[in-house]
Amino acid sequence: MPDLLLELFSEEIPARMQAKAADDLRRMVTDKLVAEGLVYEGAKAFATPRRLALTVHGVPVRQPDLKDERKGPKVGAPDAAVQGFLKAAGLKSLDEAKVQRDPKKGDFYVALIEKPGRPAIDVIAEILPVIVRTFPWPKQMRWGERSAKPGALTWVRPLHSIVATFGMETEEPDVVAFDVAGITAGQVTRGHRFMAPDEFSVRRFEDYEAKLQAAKVVLDPQRRKDIILADAKDLAFAQGYELVEDQVLLDEVAGLVEWPVVLMGAFDEEFLSIPGEVIRATIRNNQKCFVVNDPKTGKLANKFILVANIEASDGGKAIVAGNERVIRARLSDAKFFYETDLKTKLEDRLPKFEKIVFHEKLGTQAERIARIERLAAKIAPLVGADVAKAQRAALLCKTDLLTEVVGEFPELQGLMGKYYAQAAGEDASVAAACEEHYKPQGPNDRVPSDPVSIAVALADKIDTLVGFWAIDEKPTGSKDPFALRRAALGVIRLIVENQLSLGLFGIFELAAHPILRQQADEHYKDIVKALIESGKITGRDTALEEYKNSSEYVEGWTDHAYHGVVRIQSELRVFFIDRLKVQLRENGARHDLVDAVLSLHAVSAAMVDMLGGKEFSPFDETDMDDLLMIVRRVEALGKFLDTDDGKNLLAGTKRASNILVIEEKKDKRSFDGAPDDSLYKLDEEKALAVAIDQVKREASAAVAKEDFAAAMAAMAKLRPAVDAFFDKVKVNDDDPTIRENRLKLLNEIRAATRTVADFSRIQD
Repeated sequence: MPDLLLELFSEEIPARMQAKAADDLRRMVTDKLVAEGLVYEGAKAFATPRRLALTVHGVPVRQPDLKDERKGPKVGAPDAAVQGFLKAAGLKSLDEAKVQRDPKKGDFYVALIEKPGRPAIDVIAEILPVIVRTFPWPKQMRWGERSAKPGALTWVRPLHSIVATFGMETEEPDVVAFDVAGITAGQVTRGHRFMAPDEFSVRRFEDYEAKLQAAKVVLDPQRRKDIILADAKDLAFAQGYELVEDQVLLDEVAGLVEWPVVLMGAFDEEFLSIPGEVIRATIRNNQKCFVVNDPKTGKLANKFILVANIEASDGGKAIVAGNERVIRARLSDAKFFYETDLKTKLEDRLPKFEKIVFHEKLGTQAERIARIERLAAKIAPLVGADVAKAQRAALLCKTDLLTEVVGEFPELQGLMGKYYAQAAGEDASVAAACEEHYKPQGPNDRVPSDPVSIAVALADKIDTLVGFWAIDEKPTGSKDPFALRRAALGVIRLIVENQLSLGLFGIFELAAHPILRQQADEHYKDIVKALIESGKITGRDTALEEYKNSSEYVEGWTDHAYHGVVRIQSELRVFFIDRLKVQLRENGARHDLVDAVLSLHAVSAAMVDMLGGKEFSPFDETDMDDLLMIVRRVEALGKFLDTDDGKNLLAGTKRASNILVIEEKKDKRSFDGAPDDSLYKLDEEKALAVAIDQVKREASAAVAKEDFAAAMAAMAKLRPAVDAFFDKVKVNDDDPTIRENRLKLLNEIRAATRTVADFSRIQD
């Protein structure tokens, strides 16, 4: 079957747009082909700085013939309905239709429509102009004399030519005949802008790719990346260095060149006095160059690697010299910024935060830092951190945001805080926390292990979460402008990977109070204003403080705080549980085991919806806010169910649960309550009752000690008694009193296993 070759040759395609543009071209063309009945065998798209290309293999020569039946109106229907049917079906008269009998609804007219398939090349010629005109570039432009006319073509940069051929591999292909804004499709393209600018003719993809290679154009982006990476490593190794790999930069550079040529340059050694990350950011951001390490020292060398787009006649000397000149100037600026920053102490920058708003409803950065400092001091003892160091780190951790280097390179925030803290002689843990309190920022980011870093990182993330929940700025659907899901996953990883048993509810409450107090003060300002105007209180500057001593304020604030804390705790817990499910499943935990454990920790609807009914305590459910305990339960349950005891107990428990569900539905009642020992008639009943009592005691004691392996071992003791019960005992006894008692005993099995998990949610 024939192949399609398409090339859209333009002035320039920005590197950041190339990958998506290639994917869009493949998707748009193949979707249209399939919609027209032209099912292909394979397709692949490519992008360079000057062209988008697509090859589609195995396209049928022509469309399949279409046969369709179109049902019309009833025989004897009004003339308007008949005429509408004839027009829609493309018939001249009812003589061209047939009558179909329906025993229930009567006779109907039916049109038999036969539409012969067209040659594929004609269909493609209609498809491609539409795709070119509707291509989804994020930014487009018009150009030339035609740009002022209605319907002028827009493209990312001026479109110069179109190649479109279609034909069998063994034959000369045909040009797909179409025109877009005066650009006629043909089979002529050109190579490298400087080294091979002449036009040449191409036939099909293999011919096209080979001729581009000869014309100094590497079409495949992945091949360009491979060339750059291999040549850069080889050049660095030959000079005694190691390339610092950078996948994001590699992707970008491969989109800037059609014929990659790797060269090495150098900069003055004096610049090595500034942090290596600053050097790398300067060279990377401004010149798109790679840096190299000296393997002897493990630090950056005063060399860099650039990728040119031409084989220069002088071997690249002028290109290297030009890059060295620019990099020297940029590094001079960076060195000046760094040395200027060192002249100001970190704490001396703090007053500026009083004028910087963090969020209009959450106050200034200074207020946020004060909240983080207060919260970090409370968390520190819980994670084994020194309180004073945690407070100091929390106080200083955001100060590098006001430095010159971070202003120039925002991606270095935190890291520069560490360097400046070290230079100022701060404690090592304090300096480390200045960097690590942002971590982890993603699933592959490192989790801090230093207690001070953990305390500040938790305080920072929890303050963010509680704050935005307090002002009702929660994530909705795919929208999460404040990265709250990432913050929650960060809290989870900090807790789980550091094996921290923390009660999050208490921490949420500590974080919420300053924010809720601020909300209350804003609310009561209007009340105070009215009291001043009425003359009931005096002294405008001290009025609010005076009013805070009144019973009206105290009662109002207490009520507001209670309602706010309960809502934040309950809603955040649901949010955290959802994030924990995602984390556990990504780590390989079975979804049904996660649900089985988490079902024991479900928040009641009353708690989620309640705005503060004081009769309900948010702390009623044991361990409901201890994420580590939930994770340990899931792990222990998984190991238990891998054993024969676990599998058999699961089967017995499910059997008991199924019987209960059926009988409860039949009787329209539940079988709660303790069974009556005096009604046991068989030894197996008595043995099961004894086993359940023993398992409840042992499993509950093990859970209290957070020894979930021991809890599962206790559960295993229930298995023989359950098996024997179902072998020998008839649950639905003829005596209704005995039947009810045995159903209550089955309910005890369900209750006993729920000490560790809801077995009914576990799949066989």
